[in-house]
Amino acid sequence: MARWAVLFDLGGVLFGPSLQHFLGSCERDSALPRNFLQKVMFDGGSDSPYAKAVRGQISLSQLFSEVEEGCRKHAAASGVPLPKTFSVARAFESMAAEGRINTPLLRAAGALRRNGFKTCVFTNNCIDDSAGRLFTAALMNVLQRHFDLVIESCRIGMRKPDPGIYSYALEALEAQPQEVIFLDDIGENLKPARQMGMATILVRDTETVLKELQELSGVQLLGQEEALPTACDPIDISHGYVPIRPGVQLHFVEMGHGPVVCLCHGFPESWLSWRYQIPALADAGFRVIALEMKGYGDSTAPPDIEEYSQEKICKDLAIFLDKLGIAQAVLIGHDWGGAVVWNMALFYPERVRAVASLNTPYRPADPSVDIVEKMRSLPTFDYQFYFQEPGVAEAELEKDIGRTLKALIRSIRQEDRLPSAPGFHGIQRRGGLLVGFPENCPASRILGGPALQYYIQQFAKSGFRGPLNWYRNMRPNWRWALLAKDRKILVPALMVTAGKDAVLRPSMSKGMEEWIPQLSRGHIEECGHWTQMERPAALNEILLEWLEKLPDGTSLPKISRL
Repeated sequence: MARWAVLFDLGGVLFGPSLQHFLGSCERDSALPRNFLQKVMFDGGSDSPYAKAVRGQISLSQLFSEVEEGCRKHAAASGVPLPKTFSVARAFESMAAEGRINTPLLRAAGALRRNGFKTCVFTNNCIDDSAGRLFTAALMNVLQRHFDLVIESCRIGMRKPDPGIYSYALEALEAQPQEVIFLDDIGENLKPARQMGMATILVRDTETVLKELQELSGVQLLGQEEALPTACDPIDISHGYVPIRPGVQLHFVEMGHGPVVCLCHGFPESWLSWRYQIPALADAGFRVIALEMKGYGDSTAPPDIEEYSQEKICKDLAIFLDKLGIAQAVLIGHDWGGAVVWNMALFYPERVRAVASLNTPYRPADPSVDIVEKMRSLPTFDYQFYFQEPGVAEAELEKDIGRTLKALIRSIRQEDRLPSAPGFHGIQRRGGLLVGFPENCPASRILGGPALQYYIQQFAKSGFRGPLNWYRNMRPNWRWALLAKDRKILVPALMVTAGKDAVLRPSMSKGMEEWIPQLSRGHIEECGHWTQMERPAALNEILLEWLEKLPDGTSLPKISRL
């Protein structure tokens, strides 16, 4: 019978040291005899402080109190002096502070999910009402994002290795024992699972665990070039809708808590293009809002071309922030979204804590050359002139939405290349953007399966008129930009270039430092246009390193009531 569900213990497997390892460390630090704390913690079997806590009969603060009292009694009875500064609560807080998520195992769990496995955190845990409970809340929030299920002993009144909790887990997973792999660092906890027929892995070191897990699951977990980060799913994320004005609303998704990071996608994309960035940024302590830009999917798609000018789009974004009560946000954009965030930093700098663009460079408007003539002189942008006549490109792109997306959204990897794929030159002469592409395009490596189906569903709702209208405001956008031609962008900024982007080439970003004094740079050489999906792990590393270095936002002023 094939395995298709994996249970991960928390302490000692996914997070930090095991309890026994931690207690031993505390004993050494406090100069206490070996097993002193373990005797107090576990004395009494099923009625021990630990057993009661993990069954949920007492809370973590009560556990601390009972253990401290037990330590005093045991010390008095055995003639062992307790240090004056001894505190069980402080020791546990120290364990929490030192603990770290096991990143390789977290990535392995993500790879298993992408290959059809159900994943579950299966842990003896306590109800945390201690002073440090915010840490526990954040940890559980992260686990809920990365696993299909989290089973805590304290929530159901049973604990490992009681057989009942194993039956509970199987029922929750809708799995037979022979379909399950269970990882724990305590042999006693694995024994009932083996007796029921589960495959078990005793955790000692990460590399050995990954090898055993790879063998049992059949999923490649070692030697991957670049493991994909955890992606969010449209079904499992919070969706919201903000009315901008009568007849216009913007759809967005959000995750996490903390300073706001707002993500703006490009053409022809979706908020789902950020699926690998949203959980990573949320895990890092940000409230992540990914917009579905005007004209796309569940956001309104008004037919008027002027609705999609940069001036209008940015005004709408400012209203969007107002309606959500967000004074300032870090804005990150890709493609057309990159143009939006640069313009927000120019025209609404008070709303922008920092700004980052993927692929799209910033250049101030040039009053000496008409923008249309300048664009005509650049063969790479020929496709934008094909887009100008309303209805023409719409008819081509909407004829077979699946083919359109599969043809356009592909990585630069050799195995993702189509047998015939013309570039962006001579599109008007060819008679269409997709002319020359295969009729039956295979799904690409970066957009396939449920993600592709979601894209198709969203474009079936909105069509392509709204997205194409973004291109039909060349002169209005230029005239608006001329108002700021001498301004500089003074907020902290990041420009991420992609070495193999055929249209937005890295060389186009040369000289940006003249106009953006606080510019940082990131570069991914082996990457094409679809940066968030092509190289998500590398991009996440760049974004997080930059975000961590941003200065703290100033406190908000208190506005007196009138």
